[in-house]
This record gives sequence, structure tokens and C-alpha cells, in this order.
Amino acid sequence: MAENKERLFDQFPQTSYQEWRAKVEADLKGADFNKKLVWRTNEGFDVQPVYRAEDIASLETTKSLPGQFPYVRGTRDNNDWLTRQNIIADSAAAANEIARDVLTKGVTSLGFKVADAADVAVLLKDIDITKVEINLQCCPRNSVAVAKALVQYIVAAGAADSFRGSVEYNPLRRQFRHGVEGIDNAAIVAEASELLNVVKPVAGLRCLSVDSAMLGNSGAYIYQEMGYALAWGAAWMTALTDAGFCACEVATRIKFDMCVSSNFFMEIAKFRAARMLWARIVEQYKPKCADAAKMNVCASTSRFNQTIYDAHVNLLRSQTETFSAAVAGVDSIVTTPFDLPYKTPDTFSERIARNQQFLLKEESHMDKVVDPAGGSYYVETLTVSIANEAWKLFLAVEADGGFFAQAGDGKVQQAVNESCKKRHNDVARRKEILLGTNQYPNINETAAGKIEKADGCTCGCATEKGANALCGKRAATDFEELRLATEAAARRPKVFMLTIGNLAMRLARAQFSANFFGCAGYEIIDNLGFDTVEAGVDAAIEAKADIVVLCSSDDEYATLAPEAYKYLNGRAQFVVAGAPACTDELKAVGINDFVHVRCNVLDTLRDFNNRILNK
Repeated sequence: MAENKERLFDQFPQTSYQEWRAKVEADLKGADFNKKLVWRTNEGFDVQPVYRAEDIASLETTKSLPGQFPYVRGTRDNNDWLTRQNIIADSAAAANEIARDVLTKGVTSLGFKVADAADVAVLLKDIDITKVEINLQCCPRNSVAVAKALVQYIVAAGAADSFRGSVEYNPLRRQFRHGVEGIDNAAIVAEASELLNVVKPVAGLRCLSVDSAMLGNSGAYIYQEMGYALAWGAAWMTALTDAGFCACEVATRIKFDMCVSSNFFMEIAKFRAARMLWARIVEQYKPKCADAAKMNVCASTSRFNQTIYDAHVNLLRSQTETFSAAVAGVDSIVTTPFDLPYKTPDTFSERIARNQQFLLKEESHMDKVVDPAGGSYYVETLTVSIANEAWKLFLAVEADGGFFAQAGDGKVQQAVNESCKKRHNDVARRKEILLGTNQYPNINETAAGKIEKADGCTCGCATEKGANALCGKRAATDFEELRLATEAAARRPKVFMLTIGNLAMRLARAQFSANFFGCAGYEIIDNLGFDTVEAGVDAAIEAKADIVVLCSSDDEYATLAPEAYKYLNGRAQFVVAGAPACTDELKAVGINDFVHVRCNVLDTLRDFNNRILNK
């Protein structure tokens, strides 16, 4: 049988970008192409609606293989990442019991919080440390003692050559979390130097932390987290090579803990770009070992975008985030349990978090494909674009004294807090969507009864936030405070949709308004429609409505709105759904409340809460 070499796409004519662009502009009917189809990212660059082979033809990122320098496609020739679970328990013995249990459920990496060096042996009892990664987080002042205890345990177990894991030495944690004044660089270098000497017997034990997840969970944009992470890593390299350690000794002890948000493709690009840039940075220190330039990354799904209301949506967020990290080829992943914002995760939420990773491995076989995004016109372009923005930030930090100096002066925290403020404002205006919180809320849900704990630090190193602390407020916090105030009120406010006139417009505006006021947890009373404004107002008063929202078309508002406002006569708050051309005329008769897509939803609802709940 003759081989059929016919190629399907040869049957179709080639289309140039110019031809495609001309067709799109014709379909836009005069609308501006850039305004309609080009996306300006928070990272500072534009994203085009389409990418083609010629867009990546000259990119260096496409010219290496997985496991090859500069590691943009991964630091190894497989994608079998470690599934990490951070153990939460009241004692070392209880943590050990939980750890031994989850190791039978597929976990390959463990994270423990260690209060005292004496707890190390208790935590690791009956755990085969040659087959599971061990990561210990402790207060910076205890890091050396904990590292000594761990090394002694590893050596005694005969696992010095096979162990892999970390003791997190993060001297900036108190600075970022509590805003304490100043950083003692000499003390940091002295402690870090002692740590490097302590861990020498165990090649696979990392101890120098770059915890940029703290920045990501405080609202940093993607390029900021990446740029600061690179600068933080470079600060370790510079400080400790200047202290007499070789580049290999330092680079192979650095562990990056990074956040991963729900911006799916951008996060894939972030990790690819970070590996590439980190390899270039380490290269400048002229390390003699081949693996020194390989970035070791643990990715944790975001806490910043987690919500208390409609908390099961957190599962959707963390699933896409875990997916991004897996596609990007990180070394280990922590999938944050969905109920973490309001309680200590229970066995159910922890099991679901583990299974989110197993779904990608066992069902989707993501661990069988190395760098599946490699060669994608879009992802390769994003990789280079975000690398450029992060590199600019890295150079700016280096030019201003380096990462430790900027953190000590509060400049890093200020920049991240400004981004956090901007993101909170975008959430308030629904430019950034949190499903179930500022868009499409479950209006009948209550949450006060399920909140068991508040977010915060429990290490005992400080209790208050200073001026140089990271904000750390989740994106949903403001809306949640609003809804909790509604729950605590003596009577739940009622919002009545006075639907009248044009059928399509009244339905659309009633749906919009119900969604709008539902974000405050108000009771929504929708209607099929009324023949007269008098009938609608009478029904609203009978329902004991606190707010009456007139839902109609712009053309009809000029007549209907003044009639309804006059007939209501102050018996409830009166709102017009939309921003009609006759707004000034309506304001002239006393109508001042309008809800539309340009509103600051949060500020508007806060205003109504003050009027209704505090009267």
C-alpha cells in the first residue's frame, strides 16, 4: 500500500498576518484594534490577540532542551514533581502521626514547623528520610540549632548521601510580617555562614530561603515577585561569596519558595523565565559545579485570592494554579487547602488538596511530559516579556543597594503594598474578579459561624505590624467584612427590583443589580415586571424593602424615575440601575444613587450599609 503523504493544511491557502489584521479591522467596523483586542497586563507589557511562528523565530528560549542551561525548559529531564503537604499539628508527636499517615496516601514531600531543635527527632520518627523530602520551617533565631539537630539525625540514619530537603533560614520574615526596624546584615551573614558550615555533611540539604511567596501572598504582581526573588537570591550569593564561600556552596543551598496565582499562562511563563534568569545570574559568579545554576523551586498556590464566602471556589482557583506550576516544571508543589482562610484545615480539605495534584499526575499524566508549553507561540513570548520586566526590577534593586538594603529600608514592602492597594481597588471596582465575592455571590450564604481563626503569625516573634510590614490582606477581605456586618445586623436589608418597561433592559438591569447588592449579602427580591411605577412601589413597601432599584431602559428613565422617586417619597432608598443620558436631570429632582459598571462596588455598598444598618 502506497504511503499517503498528503498534508491536510496544504489544502488551505496561507494567510499572512496583514491579511488577518485587515479582516479583523473590517469586522471591528471602525473600533480601535489596540483598545478592543490588545491586553495591557499588570506586568507592564501588551499581549496581542494572536501569535504566530515568526513571533518566536528569534527567541533564545526555544534553542535549549529540558535539563540544559539556562534551564528555561526545566532543570531535569522529567516532570515528576514532589507532592508536598505542610503538616499542621499542636505537637511534634501529633505532627509525626499525621505525616506517617499522609505518606501512605501519595505525599512525597513534607513540611513541618519546628519550635525547638529537640522536636526534630520526634517529627521524623519512623519516616524513611531517604524516600521523602523533608522541609523544616522555624524562627530564624532557631535555624542553626534546628539544622544541627537535623544533620545529626540524617548522619545517624546513614542518609547523608540520599537526603533531600531544607531548613528554612529566612531572616526577613519578621521584617516582612511585622515591620520591625532595620536589618543587621552582619548578623545575617554570620548566621548564614554558620548554617552553611553546619549543613556541609549533607549535600541535599538547602538552608538559604528565598521566600517570595510572602510577597505574592501580599498582593505583589507576578513580575514583582519574580524580580524580587531573583534579587533576594543574588543577595545571598553576593553576601556569602564575599564571606569566603565558593559560588557552588552558596547556590546549591538556596531554595526558592514562590507563590502561584490564577493567571494561568502568565504563571507558567514566570517559572520558565525565573529559571532562565537565575541561571544567568549564578553564571556570573563562575561556579565550578554543573548544577549550581539550577533553580530549586517549591510553588505554593495563592492565599491572596482565597475567600471565606463561597469557599469551594477556592478549589477551582488552586486547581488552575497547581496546573500552572506542574506545566512550568517546578520541583515541588503545595496545594493550599480551600478552608485555610477561616479554619485549621481538616482531613477532608487536606485530602482534596492532595488529590488535586494526583488528578494531574494519575488522570492527566502531567508528570509524563517535560515542558508541555515549550514552543507555544504565546507562552514563549510571555516568557521573554515577563523576563524583561522582572530583569528591569532586578537591576533597579541592585542599583539601589541590593535586596537586603531595600527590605531594611522598607522599599520592597512599600512597592508590594502599593500593588496590593491597587489590586484591592481593582477588586472593589470589579476589574479583578473574585467569583462568589465581588461577582455572582451566593447571596443566601452565611459565614460568621464557620470562622474559627483569623489570619496571622503564631511564632511569637512579634505581635503588631510596624510601618515596614507587608499588608498581607487577602483580596476578598474588604467584601467579607461588609458581608459579615450584614450578617451581624439586627435585620437583613431587602433590595426590591422595580422592573418595568423594556423587557430586555429591565431583565438585564435587574440581574446586574441583584448581583451588585448581593455582594453585601442583602436579600434580593426580583420581579417579573409591573405595569405602573405605583404598583411597583406599593409592592416594594409591602415587602418592607430598604432599597428600591428601578430597572428599565435609558429612554424610559427620564419619565419613570422621577415618578417612582416622587411616589416612593423617602420610604426606602431609591436607586436607578444604569447611567442614563438623563442622569443630570434626575439628580436635579433629588435622585443621587445609580449603580452601573463604572461604580466602585465596595464603596457604594459600604455607603448603603452605613445608611441602612446604622440608622
